[in-house]
Amino acid sequence: EEQLVESGGGSAQAGGSLRLTCEASGFTSENYVIGWFRQVPGKLREAVLCIGTSDDDRYLADSVKGRFSFVSDKSKNKNTVILQMDNLKPEDTAMYYCVAEYGDITTAQNMCIKRALGMNYWGQGTQVTVSA
Repeated sequence: EEQLVESGGGSAQAGGSLRLTCEASGFTSENYVIGWFRQVPGKLREAVLCIGTSDDDRYLADSVKGRFSFVSDKSKNKNTVILQMDNLKPEDTAMYYCVAEYGDITTAQNMCIKRALGMNYWGQGTQVTVSA
C-alpha cells in the first residue's frame, strides 16, 4: 500500500530554518512523481516542489528559489524527499503536504501546474509557522 509519511515542520522565526522530510513507500514501481505543496486556509494551494523521474524533471517554486533546497533519495521500495527551508519568511506559514502520483498519470510539471489537484497519494500534512 502506498504511503507518505511527513516529519519536521514546527515553528521558527523569520530568517530561521526548518526541514521537512517525506518518506514514500509501498509504490509498485519507481515511476512516480512526488512533491511538496502548501496550503493556507482561504487561499489556493501552492506547489513548492515537484520531482519527476528524471534529474531534469524537477520544479521549485519561484517564491522559494534561493531559500529552499531539496534532496531526493529514491530506491525501488522507498523514496525520501527532504525539503530544507532556509531564510524563512512569515509568508511561508502554511500546512505542508507531501503528494505523490504514478508517472503514467501525471508528470512533475503537470502536478505543479494542477497544484496537486486529482493526485491520489497524500501525507497527513505538517504545519510550518514562521513568526516575524
